Amino acid sequence: MNEYQLIVIGAGPGGYTAALTGAKLGLRTAIIEKSDLGGTCLNRGCIPTKALLHASETYKAALSSDGMGIHASDVSVDVAKLYEFKSQTVEKLRNGVQMLLKSAKVDIIRGKATIGPERVVSVDGPDEGLYKAERILIATGAEPSRPPIPGLDSEGVLTSDELLEKLDRLPSSIVIIGGGVIGVEFATFFSDLGCEVTVIEALDRLLPNMDRELGQGLAVQLKKRGVKVCTSSTVSKVEKTAEGLEVEFTQKGKDDKAIGEKVLCAIGRRPYTDGLLAAGMNLEMDGRRIRVDGQFRTSLEGIYAIGDVSSRIQLAHVATAQAIACVKAIAGAEDEADLNVVPSCVYTRPEIASVGMTEEEAKAAGIKVKSAKVTMFSNARTIIAGGERGYMKLLSDEQTGVLIGAQLMCERASDMIGELSQAIAGKQKPHDLLKAMRPHPTFEEAMTEALTNLATPGAK
Repeated sequence: MNEYQLIVIGAGPGGYTAALTGAKLGLRTAIIEKSDLGGTCLNRGCIPTKALLHASETYKAALSSDGMGIHASDVSVDVAKLYEFKSQTVEKLRNGVQMLLKSAKVDIIRGKATIGPERVVSVDGPDEGLYKAERILIATGAEPSRPPIPGLDSEGVLTSDELLEKLDRLPSSIVIIGGGVIGVEFATFFSDLGCEVTVIEALDRLLPNMDRELGQGLAVQLKKRGVKVCTSSTVSKVEKTAEGLEVEFTQKGKDDKAIGEKVLCAIGRRPYTDGLLAAGMNLEMDGRRIRVDGQFRTSLEGIYAIGDVSSRIQLAHVATAQAIACVKAIAGAEDEADLNVVPSCVYTRPEIASVGMTEEEAKAAGIKVKSAKVTMFSNARTIIAGGERGYMKLLSDEQTGVLIGAQLMCERASDMIGELSQAIAGKQKPHDLLKAMRPHPTFEEAMTEALTNLATPGAK
C-alpha cells in the first residue's frame, strides 16, 4: 500500500493548489482525480465560459466597428470552430496544471476515490488500489443542480456543464432559468451571437447575491441588447411543443410563458460527495455541505475539506485561498490571506466586480457608511473603447474612514477589483490609496475621483 503525508481528492483549483502547496512545504503528496485535471473551473466552468465570451465579444465588436471606420463584411459564426478554440484554451491550461504537479513531484492518481477507516483511500479506475494518508483533504467541488420542476429532464434542457461540452449549432432562441452569474454570462454570450434570449429569475433582480444596483443596471443593459428579463418569476413547468420548449412561469401573480429552442438550467450548483465515504463512515454535514471548523477540519480526525464541497461561497479563488490556508495549517506554517475579503467578478458587458460590504449589508450590521459613486461617462478610456453605461461605487465606514466595500460596473472591472480587495483587507482609508497616481488615459483613473470624493469631508 502506498503511503502519503497528504492525499488530496479532487484536482480543481482548490485541489491542485493544495497538492502544490503541500509538496512545496515538504509533504509527500498525492492527488486523486476521476476526470480531467483542473476540475469544474478549468474544464466546465470559469475558463471555457470566458473563452466563449471572449469569442462572442470579438464577433460583436466586428459587427459594430463601422463607427471607427472599420468595415467588416461577411462576418459569421462557426460554432464548431468556436468550441474548438474553447477546447484548445482549456487543454493548454490543463497541460500546464499537469506539468506543475509533475514538477513538484506530486503523484497523480486517476480514478474515483472512496475514503475508508484509518484514512485508507480506495481508488476505482486506471490507478486502482489502496492508498493511506496521514491527512486527507477533500476538494471534490460541486455539480449543477436540477430542482424538481416537471419537464426539466426534457431533451434540449441543458445544464451549464452540458452546454459547455458541445453545441452542434447555434440555437435561434434560448430560455435561461436563473439570473445569477452563470445565467447572465450565458445571456451575454448568446445575445452577442444574435440569439433570442429570455432570462427568468425567481428573486426581484438579477445577481441577487450582489449589490441591488448592479443587478438592476445589468438588466437595463441586457434589455437594450434585446434580452427579455423576467424577475420575480417562478418556473412551474417545461414542456416540449411544436414551437419548441415552452417554459411556464408565474410573474408577480400572473401566468406567462417563454419558448426557446434550448433551455439552460442555471439555478445553482450542489456540493459533490457521491460515493466519497465507505459504508459506516459519516461526516457531519451542513445541509449538503461538509461541515468544517476554522481550520477546515471535518468531524473525522485527519480529514479536511475546502472549496465548493464545504463553502457557502462557490468561487475558484476562494477554494484556492482556502487550500493554501488549510495545507499551511497542516504543515504548521502561517497563512497571510484574509479569507473574509472575497472579490466577485461577472464577465458580462460591462464587467461587474465587487468586494466587501454593500450599503444594505452595512446598514443591517449597524454601520453608518459614506459612499462615493462616479459614472464612467466622462472617462476618456471608456469613451475611446465605446464602453457602455457604467460606474464605480466605493464605501467607507463613516466613523473610522476605513474602506469597507466596492462595486464596479465598467470596462475591466475584474482587473481593477484586486487593488480594492487589498485595501479592504489592509483596512486602508481613501487617503492611503490616493498616495499613488493613476495613469491617463485608463479606466482605473476614475477610481481616483471616487476616492477623492470619499476622502472629502462632508461628501456623501
